Amino acid sequence: MSVGQQLKYWGIAAAVFFLMLWGLGNVILPFLVGGAIAYFLDPVADRLQRLGLSRVAATAVISIFALMVFVILSLLIFPMLIRQLTDLINAAPQILQQLQDFLYTNFPQVFDEGSVVRSTLVSIGKTVQERGAELASTVLSSALSVISAVVFIVVVPVVAFYLLLDWDNMVARIDALLPVEHRETIRGIARDIDRVLAGFVRGQVSVCLILGTFYSVALMFAGLQFGLIVGAIAGLITFIPYIGALIGGALAIGLALFQFWGDWFQIAIIAGIFAVGQFLEGNIITPKLVGGSIGLHPVWLLFALSAFGTIFGFVGMLVAVPVAAALGVLVRFAASRYLDSRLYRGDADWPGA
Repeated sequence: MSVGQQLKYWGIAAAVFFLMLWGLGNVILPFLVGGAIAYFLDPVADRLQRLGLSRVAATAVISIFALMVFVILSLLIFPMLIRQLTDLINAAPQILQQLQDFLYTNFPQVFDEGSVVRSTLVSIGKTVQERGAELASTVLSSALSVISAVVFIVVVPVVAFYLLLDWDNMVARIDALLPVEHRETIRGIARDIDRVLAGFVRGQVSVCLILGTFYSVALMFAGLQFGLIVGAIAGLITFIPYIGALIGGALAIGLALFQFWGDWFQIAIIAGIFAVGQFLEGNIITPKLVGGSIGLHPVWLLFALSAFGTIFGFVGMLVAVPVAAALGVLVRFAASRYLDSRLYRGDADWPGA
């Protein structure tokens, strides 16, 4: 089969995939989420099998543990996160008022009648208080409209359980269907894609969870009023290098200045927590869980999330990472083939070569 024919068939397959993603987004959502969970937990099941458990027993152990974690999060963590988010929104005007008083005491000239700074601070405070709660409730209601409670409680766990149970068999069946002529090449590309996804999805998600837990617990023990939500925010965006620590650190230190003004030792403790977190991330956690470069640049990742989220909505954001990883691997594969081609190296028999 010629290269042109192969490109045509692969192009048709890609078009069908994106059409299904666009037309059946909400329908396939639980299956995508369940598949992602199964992919994330497959190495755990394989390790339990090596310890002597059957695949059924390993899947059952993982499912019971996941159910316990979900119950604990639902009863303890999620309500506290929502409460702290609401309290933070309600406290925003008071925080801005304290900032305004500080500026007025030290820089009174910026608060002359009609000053831009004064009107801006007042406007921000009113907007945050009036629109913050509305925004939070809108986000929650939108998420619940897309991912209903039934999907989370029933469909996703069931899909994840059966996919995890049969994961190795599915991979073997797909491998048997690969075109014989290109089987080794496709296997190599698939291994590269799995390496990138394993490095990012499994590794980086684990990093985010560990750092989010560390920041939340440490900030709460340090006495920061909104420590849980600040730590959760910092951990959530840790997958972007330095951004999570910068945003989380700035938010935490700003809140610490509001809560502990004058107690510089306590403020230094808050700043030190993020310094320790950055040290652990850069020298211990990320090298251990993610390893070296995984070939998924943060800018490329953000572009994929934005593009797929805009075109395909919430479902697009779920598939953005694996599609971005696959495209990155395919581009590198095409570049390596190009560097080995006569188009790049030239033809030795051509007089102008």
